[in-house]
Amino acid sequence: MPRPSAPFTLALLGAALLCASPARAQDTPAVTVLPTPPACVAPGVWADGEGKRLTIATPLRRIAEFPVILLGEQHDKPDHHRWQLHTLAGLHAHNPDLAIGLEMLPRRAQPALDRWSAGELDEAAFLAASEWATVWGFDPEMYLPILRFARMNRLPLVALNVDRSLIARTARDGWAAIPADAREGVGQPAPPSDAYRTRLAEALAAHPDRDGDKTPADTQADTTSGNTPAAQRFIEAQSVWDRAMAERIADTRRRTGRSVVAILGEGHITHRHGVPHQLADLGVSESAVLLPWDADRACADLDGRIADTVFGLDTPADSTPVSSPPPPRPRLGVQIAPTADGLRVEQVATGSVAAASGLEAGDVLLTAAGRPLRQPADLTALVQRQTPGTWLPLTIRRGDATLERLAKFPPDPAAESPPPAAP
Repeated sequence: MPRPSAPFTLALLGAALLCASPARAQDTPAVTVLPTPPACVAPGVWADGEGKRLTIATPLRRIAEFPVILLGEQHDKPDHHRWQLHTLAGLHAHNPDLAIGLEMLPRRAQPALDRWSAGELDEAAFLAASEWATVWGFDPEMYLPILRFARMNRLPLVALNVDRSLIARTARDGWAAIPADAREGVGQPAPPSDAYRTRLAEALAAHPDRDGDKTPADTQADTTSGNTPAAQRFIEAQSVWDRAMAERIADTRRRTGRSVVAILGEGHITHRHGVPHQLADLGVSESAVLLPWDADRACADLDGRIADTVFGLDTPADSTPVSSPPPPRPRLGVQIAPTADGLRVEQVATGSVAAASGLEAGDVLLTAAGRPLRQPADLTALVQRQTPGTWLPLTIRRGDATLERLAKFPPDPAAESPPPAAP
């Protein structure tokens, strides 16, 4: 049985598109059990980028000597984070002089990380001080074991990211339009390789409603080659994002002399595009790219270039449940970023509830259901309580005018045009 190829996932620029209530128990689809095909990389085995088993039991002694070690992940997979923890522990056994970089948090969260590492904050206080739920949102229980390991061994933790609003603004207006004092110290990124540009353009082309000036067919054709202004800004924004994290990694290496182990999404590091490319431009040419390899991942992805080293993961059981997807849920369909007095709408998805309600890019959401909106999490919590067929009143500011809008979630969520999927 051929394996489905794992998709190239890109984190959306700006805040995530907001979706509504979780599926109820009665919505759970029936499950059919199919045999699990043999894995490309056997569980518990280290292999090279072609999937060939390494002749040594573990490559970690050699890898621990690299100045930068990049551990990739798919953010929503707990097994990836368990592998990161065990790999980190193995690296630390060979080289105790490590620093740990985290894509999960922006630079402004560095004081919270410093206080956590020093033992001054408990877990609840750290999650609040770092604004974890707002700036990252994935279950902290997947990441806390790594944070505990760092604190136990007094390893420096480094916030690698920047605010999402900076990346969203770059995608909207272009990097040149952002004043130097609004760039969070990020420098000019190195031009991406042609292969990376193509990969990013293909990812954008899968979501043609991001370029509203053309028909979907025209946009699909142009964005695949990166020809549209929207595609060029999208690629530029991703390069700025990669550059921001690479600069923090390189600076930590220079300041501390420690090997930097970075925890970040695999889309930023595969094929040595993204962050490794920017690191090389910053003078850090020696970095190791490591990936966890799921048992059901496509063997064709092991092309010899995707990573330096991969580690085979097991499946939870001998058989893999295969089921029909649950019915689509209602979505609001906006990308947002916090402002001083509300949430600025960065983009409205074509055919979405937000578009039907009359929301436009540039609007500022002030309240939803009468409740003030200060952070994206405020709106997320309200939208997630909506059920199909219900309405959500919104108060917005457009220019100097304050307006009322109704977000009407259809009785049949399938009637909506689905927005791009979050990573």
